[in-house]
Amino acid sequence: MGTILTSSTTAQAEVPVGQPFGKTAQGEPVELFTLTNSSGMKVTLMTRGATIVNLWVPDKTGKLADVVLGFDDVAGYESERNQYFGTTTGRVCNRIAKGKFTLDGKQYTLAVNNDVNHLHGGTRRSLDKVVWKGKGFAADGSQGVTFTYLSPDGEEGYPGNLSLTVTYTLSDRNELSIAYSAKTDQATPVNLTNHSYFNLGGEGASTVLNHELQIFADKYTPMDDTMIPTGEIADVAGTPLDFRTPHLIGERISEVGKTAAKGYDHNLIVNGAAGTLRPVARLTDPQSGRTLEISSTQPSVQFYTGNFLSGQEGKGGHHYPQRSACCLETQHNPDSVNQPGFPSIILKPGEIYQQTCQYRFSAR
Repeated sequence: MGTILTSSTTAQAEVPVGQPFGKTAQGEPVELFTLTNSSGMKVTLMTRGATIVNLWVPDKTGKLADVVLGFDDVAGYESERNQYFGTTTGRVCNRIAKGKFTLDGKQYTLAVNNDVNHLHGGTRRSLDKVVWKGKGFAADGSQGVTFTYLSPDGEEGYPGNLSLTVTYTLSDRNELSIAYSAKTDQATPVNLTNHSYFNLGGEGASTVLNHELQIFADKYTPMDDTMIPTGEIADVAGTPLDFRTPHLIGERISEVGKTAAKGYDHNLIVNGAAGTLRPVARLTDPQSGRTLEISSTQPSVQFYTGNFLSGQEGKGGHHYPQRSACCLETQHNPDSVNQPGFPSIILKPGEIYQQTCQYRFSAR
């Protein structure tokens, strides 16, 4: 993988071209695309799962570090060590209660793969596990990759042929934008996110609890002991979920450590109108000076502190212990398909699902 991480000498306007990254256990070829900008930032993206593999960002001295967890080869991503590292997650990210929902009078049954619930789209052909088609592009001084996949009717139990597009664009402003689009020929639930695990000190750092976090959310969705929302919308005020002003992640994590979540693994409702691109969160590593600002059109965000990381080996032989990285997954509320009080995630024929998430990096 060393050749992949070497600084690029190509002009910024050059169209990224996929390079061989190995094959799946079933023999499907997987490609890797590399995006660079004039500030030295570099992103590598894999066709399996339309996945962010590497995200190299400068610190306050200009030193680069890869700030997302992952693996050096396809086999790592296919192993039990992989906990959705960097993947496009769906058709429905997060949880669906008991793996069941009813749509247009018909009940659908999905895989139960998280205690008694369905998680992140299923077990064998969820979007994180299939090989997408990738095509590079360059425009307006930016480089990007468009990934496409047709999820056939009935895949992982979901109805409808779902045509999906995920486009990553890296700008010279150190901003990585993710644009999601989908169309269907039958009504079907859709809720897509990216599941990157961030440590702004560099992947392989021992903890993320020393990061400072601000989340622009006044409310959250309380949940039961199986991590399914109760349907209530509650204020974050007076709870350890109140990140309206910046707090160290580790400051109050003990208050949620003995719950079913084993730490932070909560859905917060982002302030402002869903459908408009607005601030979600700001994550800062005081030591390196790196800051990640997230904006999204999605109504909510799942804040997760890697509570089930187990010390598994990742890139470069680094190990990923519990709470060594965090996820900020922009999304619709969990179990929205069964919660009439939540914004709908049902996509109908003739409609277009469109959502955007932006990661903007800086250092000081």
